[in-house]
Amino acid sequence: MNKRLKNLLASTMAIGILAASATTLAQQATKPETLIKWRQSVFQVIAWDTGRIKASVEGQYNKEEVIKAANSIAAIAKSGLGALFAPGTEQGKGWHDTSAKPELFKDTKHFDELGVNFSKEATELATVAASGDAAAVKTQFGKLTRTCKSCHDDFRVKD
Repeated sequence: MNKRLKNLLASTMAIGILAASATTLAQQATKPETLIKWRQSVFQVIAWDTGRIKASVEGQYNKEEVIKAANSIAAIAKSGLGALFAPGTEQGKGWHDTSAKPELFKDTKHFDELGVNFSKEATELATVAASGDAAAVKTQFGKLTRTCKSCHDDFRVKD
């Protein structure tokens, strides 16, 4: 196994372990504000990673940056994010007031469907990123960001 693949696998495993730990802790947490902080933090990481990919597909394409960011998003997407939206976190403050709409906690079936779609598109982006095909990455990145927009449109309070 080459060094780059080993590093990629190690990074992916580390993110997976962190995400699994966060999910376990989220299920045991008693303070809603802790869950809200964690989910706000996770979504900031996703925003950072999507920004890295966007900069690459719109500017000088950097395959390695795209692979790192896509793998990070995919690992987070598969980590069980839904656990961070536990009952009791409909309102409150983490780092700032939650921007989750109360409807999210009432329409969990639709929210779960959006989460599955996000995970599917994120996983596919990681696969496409590994190919190095900038045009294919751009197309798949568009699919991923549309899943983000769908969830924001339905379940996020507008700023």
